[in-house]
Amino acid sequence: MVGGFLGGETQLTMNERWYRHLGVYGICTADEKLLVIHKGKGPYKGRYDLPGGTVEANELLTEAMKREFLEETGLHISIKKNIGVCEFVVPYALPEEESTHLHHVAVMFSVQSLSGLLAEHPEQFEGQDSLGACWVPIHELHAANSSPLVMEAKKWLLTEQLSMESQRLDDWVILGSTNP
Repeated sequence: MVGGFLGGETQLTMNERWYRHLGVYGICTADEKLLVIHKGKGPYKGRYDLPGGTVEANELLTEAMKREFLEETGLHISIKKNIGVCEFVVPYALPEEESTHLHHVAVMFSVQSLSGLLAEHPEQFEGQDSLGACWVPIHELHAANSSPLVMEAKKWLLTEQLSMESQRLDDWVILGSTNP
């Protein structure tokens, strides 16, 4: 399928192998700014991304959201609302999975910061992909500097709706990488 949206007749090419990633992500705003992280790894490397990530074994979605937010931003949060699920397919090779594409399924939450100090340089450990958190004016977020998750968050902040269609981003470019 050529770029655009996934639909009922989506077909993989013979050479495609998708790796599915389920993650939780938080939308936190203040003064018309969105809290984002600087992504250090993965298909969104070099761009702004939403705080969040992988749900661990025996962990509830809300527990994962609070843990990931604290690890990546230094902030304790309360969860205001589960706003829905969105999904993206981007070219991203994971040799250990023998995959050519990442199928990213994102559970999105509206969250509120309760306490903590913003982690401009969070603790680094295996699996940490945040290089630091910052507040960015919503109008400064665009496809060239942000992940698809951030663009969905921006859309939700402006319309209170997530995309109903799954997005396939065949022309996705991983910054600073030769990954196809």
